[in-house]
Amino acid sequence: MTSSWRDHIESDGPGRIRIRRHGQMLTDAILVADESQIGEGIDDRSPSQLVNTAAMPGIVGDAWAMADWHFGYGFPIGGVVATDVDFGENGGSISPGGVGFDINCGVRLCSTELSIDQIDPKSLATELSERIPSGASSKGGFVLNSNEMDSVLSRGASAAVDIGLGDSDDLAAIESNGVLESEERSVGERARKRGTKSLGTLGSGNHFLELQVVDRIVDERAASAYGLHEGLVTAMIHTGSRGLGHQVCSEHVASIESKYRQQGKMWHSDEWGMTLPDRQLAAAPLHSREGASYLDAMSAAGNFAFANRSALTQRLRDVLRARFGRDGDLDVVYDVSHNIAKIEEHKVHGVSCTCCVHRKGATRALGGDHPELAARFSGVGQPVLVPGDMGTASWVLAGPRRGANAAFSSSCHGAGRKMSRTAARKSIDSGQLLKRLEESGVHVRAKTPNVLSEEAPEAYKDVDDVISLTSKANLARPVARLRPFAVIKG
Repeated sequence: MTSSWRDHIESDGPGRIRIRRHGQMLTDAILVADESQIGEGIDDRSPSQLVNTAAMPGIVGDAWAMADWHFGYGFPIGGVVATDVDFGENGGSISPGGVGFDINCGVRLCSTELSIDQIDPKSLATELSERIPSGASSKGGFVLNSNEMDSVLSRGASAAVDIGLGDSDDLAAIESNGVLESEERSVGERARKRGTKSLGTLGSGNHFLELQVVDRIVDERAASAYGLHEGLVTAMIHTGSRGLGHQVCSEHVASIESKYRQQGKMWHSDEWGMTLPDRQLAAAPLHSREGASYLDAMSAAGNFAFANRSALTQRLRDVLRARFGRDGDLDVVYDVSHNIAKIEEHKVHGVSCTCCVHRKGATRALGGDHPELAARFSGVGQPVLVPGDMGTASWVLAGPRRGANAAFSSSCHGAGRKMSRTAARKSIDSGQLLKRLEESGVHVRAKTPNVLSEEAPEAYKDVDDVISLTSKANLARPVARLRPFAVIKG
């Protein structure tokens, strides 16, 4: 099934390659790409994974891979798949592999009233690295008691506000107001324990806190609505649910995968009557005990991530107050997840559908008339936050001014890797990279210096190309480009 996708491709308009339904596919699939990106010699694994996702039971519409697509666990990173909540007797499928191990990994963008000439980037980078806990451990995190953990898991960012680790004015600028419905009953003790000391920590890998300056405005109206202008200093926080979310995913992956046995090249669940081409796609019906349990636990972990980004924002405010005597009038522009499954209403081929939309390495991009958005985004569209690499730039995009795009209101979430972490470590010297970045005006502080090679600019696709493709595909439009000058990593 996965080896013949090239025999079934056709253009679907600017920036889109359609893979026509074949084999076990239940729908078509769409790659946000141009012909050069699917030429001979590319890694076929990601398009093959996309083809596999089109076999998800209860799938509706097309399976999508955003412009930053690359290889992942089961689903490609950048994958977007929607299933019908009302499919069959027990609902369409929900797959932990369609969300990923870092549940509600996401991005928060903050604006300030500071300008770049008011800042000593080098010394500020050093101070931030000393005050913002980062790295694989939970050292330096806020310690939660049992009641506080319960509140964070069920109430998300608002719980962080109540325990003094967030600002109530920020809530309206967070996706879903910073809370996903959960009774947190399916979060095990080991996951809770891993989260007890990690709130307010960045983590490692590609997670970061970055100070940036707006160096280009493309859409003046949207930029104004978002509070952005050239020369403005912004702060971007990229992190998720830390070890708690990883543990939740690991436990539910094991539980759901245990329901499948191999039949030839396919994987089959006798209990649910579901067949899949890859065990890593293992999914449960939404209304089954396992499906409902995973959705609840995933939402609870998502709430932890919202609270985590809120706590990190307060730490940033504290640093700015200490340095400037005020917090730089720091405001949250937006906070959005890019690893989540959500129950949403969509039109599929003109018919209303209550869908479970999996976004794995993909960002929601609502239209400016969506009722969830704050009034200031009306007629503009939701801010779409797209981190690039630490040596180039990040972007703010906007969802449609009205209505929804064709990809279940989804867009890209980053530049997307073009080198594996292993390959990057082997070919890029961290010390030389650090020197090169410093000379270019980007001051990087990392707890684990060797991680820098994995996150080098050359390990990623060109973010400007990703943005261009996303715009051509009519998924989101560019608003502002943000250039980094201080980067804190794990």
